[in-house]
Amino acid sequence: MIRKAEKALITWRKRKKYKPLLLTGARQVGKTWLMKNLGTTQFENFIYINFEKEQAFRNLFQTDLEVNRIVQTLSVMSNQTVNDGKTLLIFDEIQDAPNALTSLKYFAEDRPHLHVIAAGSLLGVSLDNGSFPVGKVEFLKIHPMSFEEYLNAVNETALSNLLEQGDFALISTFKEKFIQALRNFYLIGGMPEAVAAFAENKADFNEVKRIQSAILNAYMQDFAKHAPSNLIPKIISVWNGLVSQLAKENKKFVYGLLKSGARAREYEQAIDWLLNYGLVHKIHACNKIAFPLQAYRDLKNFKLYAFDVGLLSHLANMSPNVVLDDDTFFQEFKGSLTEQYVLQELIAGEAENISYWSNENGTAEVDFVFEKNGKIYPLEVKASENLQSKSLRVLYEKHKDLHCFRTSLSNYREETWMSNIPLFAVSKLL
Repeated sequence: MIRKAEKALITWRKRKKYKPLLLTGARQVGKTWLMKNLGTTQFENFIYINFEKEQAFRNLFQTDLEVNRIVQTLSVMSNQTVNDGKTLLIFDEIQDAPNALTSLKYFAEDRPHLHVIAAGSLLGVSLDNGSFPVGKVEFLKIHPMSFEEYLNAVNETALSNLLEQGDFALISTFKEKFIQALRNFYLIGGMPEAVAAFAENKADFNEVKRIQSAILNAYMQDFAKHAPSNLIPKIISVWNGLVSQLAKENKKFVYGLLKSGARAREYEQAIDWLLNYGLVHKIHACNKIAFPLQAYRDLKNFKLYAFDVGLLSHLANMSPNVVLDDDTFFQEFKGSLTEQYVLQELIAGEAENISYWSNENGTAEVDFVFEKNGKIYPLEVKASENLQSKSLRVLYEKHKDLHCFRTSLSNYREETWMSNIPLFAVSKLL
């Protein structure tokens, strides 16, 4: 597999000045593979420690945080030599070793030329508790595979190359192939293990579903094992309620769907736990379109999406047979899968301050508004070839200094006020 995050890791490795690097992101998005691949391709050797599995290593940080002692002990226990600039230390599931996160401060100060990279499936939760050395580490968020990464992984490199070239005239020639690939991606998503299974046997969606079930079960086990006991039922309620929240015509999060009479204060901590764990994205409404968008967020109104379209499809019990139905697939689940997919592509493309917009009386709503390279982009999402863009037009009439965008199954086209980008090429917006 080829991951875009590899470039960022190589850049970190080659810099003259660097700090220990923390990879964040949900369980099974590929953090371990990325770290080991970096060690294999960019260093003479690497030492990999998984603190969840190898309990003996957890005691390294109990006595003191003297870096040279820790490094010497690691060298002996792994039977490998540690050379600054040539060896990569990998600390996986670092949150399971008491004081290991704190030790990164001393690696940065006392062994600044030794490359240390760390990750953990619950690292986001640990960081939210303040368990990290401020200013002494760098961060890289790892997401599920993007559509282009998926195409490469399932041997559709020619399609991926077309997207990368951005030749929309040529892209439109292969529109049906792109649409079929996108249908598959809606069901498979970007979890590397599921993608690898589909790449091996493209006729077997059952194996993909089995893997997705195992991933979702692992998340439930983490809820039970690591979340505060009083939050566990609420976390499960929010997580299991994603499908019903997104199935509504108005996808704004409604606490009353979780429990009759529920209020924000009852579930805010549960939502924050899921956010820190990396399983959901919280997209706020913005009540004014101006720089910076974050300053105009409506904190009371938001939508909650999953972090992977394939897992959302599985939660919604989408049948693989629907893939074969050209007429209904992109209308199933009322466009929620399409919005989920587009959001993932925006996040993968490093869009900033992603929000949604609605007018004062709630008669018009645009799915996403975001910043990129000093510009604001309004983006309306259409699940099919429906080219009506009434809400987008309402926004434009209020902000004629902005160029608007729509993504749909229609071919690329430019108008004076708006550009239509094919759904399967929405990454070219970024």
